[in-house]
Parts: sequence; C-alpha cells; structure tokens
Amino acid sequence: MYVGRFLVVAPEVGAYRVSSRSFPNRRAVERDGAVTVEPTPEAPPSDNSYISYNCLRRTDRGVVVGNGSHVDPVAEKLALGTPARDALAGPLAALDFEKDDYDTPRIAGIVGLTDDPAVDEEPGALVGTVRRDALLVERVTEPTLVATYERDSPEPFELAATEAAGAARELYEHPFEHAVCAAGVSLTGEGFETAVVNGSE
Repeated sequence: MYVGRFLVVAPEVGAYRVSSRSFPNRRAVERDGAVTVEPTPEAPPSDNSYISYNCLRRTDRGVVVGNGSHVDPVAEKLALGTPARDALAGPLAALDFEKDDYDTPRIAGIVGLTDDPAVDEEPGALVGTVRRDALLVERVTEPTLVATYERDSPEPFELAATEAAGAARELYEHPFEHAVCAAGVSLTGEGFETAVVNGSE
C-alpha cells in the first residue's frame, strides 16, 4: 500500500518517513536542532516547493514532526509558549493542504510535550492533519499514525521502538511502499535525541 509521507507520534517517541514515487532522490540530514529533508546531490533539478523542508524541529517544550513548511511555524509558536493545541492547529489551518495535483494533506505531531497544563506535567503528544475536508488535532497517549494518503485520519499504530534510531528504522522498514528516508525522535533523561535513516544506508 502507498500512503505517501507519514508519521507516528507518542508521548516519548516518534518518527516521520518520506515515501515518494515522484521524488525518490532525497535524504534526511541532521542539523542543529532539526532534521531537514533535501534532494540528494544526484537529484535532478526541480522547482517543486514541497520536496525540501524541515521535517523535525526541537524546542524546549517538545519536538515537532511533519511533512512540510508548517513544521517551522508550529515549532516557533510552541517555543513562544503558545498552548500546544493552538501551536499545532494554527499553522495547519493557515497554510492549509498542499496545493498540488493531489490536494495532499499536511500532517504534523508534537512528541515529548511537558510544558502544557493538559498533560499534567507528564510527557504528552499531539497529532494533527489538515485535508481538503477537515482539520483534525488530537491529543494521544499511545503511538498514533497519520499519513498523506489512505490513512489521512489519526489511527493507532504498533510502534515497538522506544528510542530515536529504532523508531526511524522501524518506520523506514515498514512495508508501506516507496520508502525514501526517515527521522526519529525520543525523549531521554538528558533531553531529546534524534536519528535518521536514508535509503543508501
């Protein structure tokens, strides 16, 4: 089954995977406080604005994961102290679904949310999506998946991994078709750790 890009979030672990039929020549690159999806050196030139973006951004209040340019404003609002639900829903609503040939939904989540009254000082997670027909934002306590196609409403997902590298690997190796790269995040005693898996690895 081809579900396009997808993510899984839980209170202390999460991951994001790029799956693509049209733009497979991409990789996930760890940078200071972020993971960026970008074309590989051998990728053909493209003016598609949806193929390069931060798919993961760390903040002091949690880590944002998602499939496009909305990740940055979600992280910025979260870092400024905006209530987590508003930080997630606001940019999704403002940027709306992607204006491509498929009306691709935007998906996003927050992992390791601790500075929010609704989670009672325990780590929490939020997941959201904006489609042509709906904006959905949900607080979740167990691993939850949302994808751009076929699985475009949040649903439970059996994620065995509890650390970043394992979560990235587990999503990359999931049988959904056309895996390109993946990023994982986990909450540890020393903060957040991240990891990436690329197709050449």
